Amino acid sequence: MSDDAYGAARASAARLAELSGRAEHDVAVVLGSGWAPAADALSPPGPASTAPATTGPASPATRAPVEFAVTELGGFPQPTVAGHAGAARSVLIGDLRVLIYLGRTHLYEGHPVDAVVHGVRTAAAAGCRAIVLTNASGGINASYQVGQPVLLRDHINLTGRSPLAGPEPPAGYGPRFVDLTEVYSARLRALATRADPTLAQGVYAALPGPHYETPAEIRMLAAAGADMVGMSTALEAIAARHLGLEVLGISLITNPAAGLAATGLDHAEVIAAGRGAAARVGALLAQILPGVLT
Repeated sequence: MSDDAYGAARASAARLAELSGRAEHDVAVVLGSGWAPAADALSPPGPASTAPATTGPASPATRAPVEFAVTELGGFPQPTVAGHAGAARSVLIGDLRVLIYLGRTHLYEGHPVDAVVHGVRTAAAAGCRAIVLTNASGGINASYQVGQPVLLRDHINLTGRSPLAGPEPPAGYGPRFVDLTEVYSARLRALATRADPTLAQGVYAALPGPHYETPAEIRMLAAAGADMVGMSTALEAIAARHLGLEVLGISLITNPAAGLAATGLDHAEVIAAGRGAAARVGALLAQILPGVLT
C-alpha cells in the first residue's frame, strides 16, 4: 500500500466528476457476476460518455444516467472475467447520487490488492458515505436456494491478503488497525429486511480463486461457520470500513457449493443464474437506496 494508491483514487474521483457532471456521489453499488439486470432495474442505461461533461452539481441535462468504461476513470485495469462489464454508471435515484460499478476487479486476475479495492477508494474520494457490495456465491447453508439473495452479516477472509497491509496510510486517513467488529452495517441490514422480511442473513467466506473449492474445503468452511463462499467482497469491505463507509453486503446464491449437488460447477451457469435473479435484487436495491443515508 502506498500514498500513490490513495492519490490514484482521488484522481479517478476527479475524472468521475468530469464524466458524470456530478461533483460528488452519495452511495456506490458494486455488482457481481451477471448482475447487469440489477443496474437496469435501478435505472436504465444512459448514453455512453464521449467527452468530459461539465463539472459541478448535476444539471437537468445530467439527470439521465451516464455510463462509461471504468478504464476512462484511470486506475482501473481492463476486466477479463465473463459477466463483469467493466463499466460504471452515474445515476440519480430521487436526489441520491449513485455510482454503480457493473463488475469488479479480482485478485485471481493477477492484480495487486490496491487494484481490487480501487473502486471502493474512488467511491470514498468521490464523497460516497455508503457502499453496497454484491456478489455471486455458492450456497453452503442447506436452506439456501439457487436465485436467493442473502444479506452478509459477517465474512471470513481466507484470501491471505489485506488492503491495509504495509506502511501506515498517508496523512488524512485513518490508522490501518481497523475495527471489523461490524463490517456489515446492522442499520443497513435492518433497512433491507424492512423492505423484504424474507431475506436471510449469513456469513460469507472469501477465497482467492479462480478455481472452485473442493468438497473437503466446503466441509471445512461449513465447520467454520460459513453459509456461502465466493471470490470477492471481503477486501472491498475492509477498505470501505477503513475509509468510514457504511457497508451493505448482498450475496446471490447462484449454485450449491462443491459436493452439495449432483453435478459439478460451471462458471457460465453461475453467470446465467445471477442474470436470472439479478432483476429481483435490483428492485430490492431501488427500495433500499433512498433510505441509506437517512
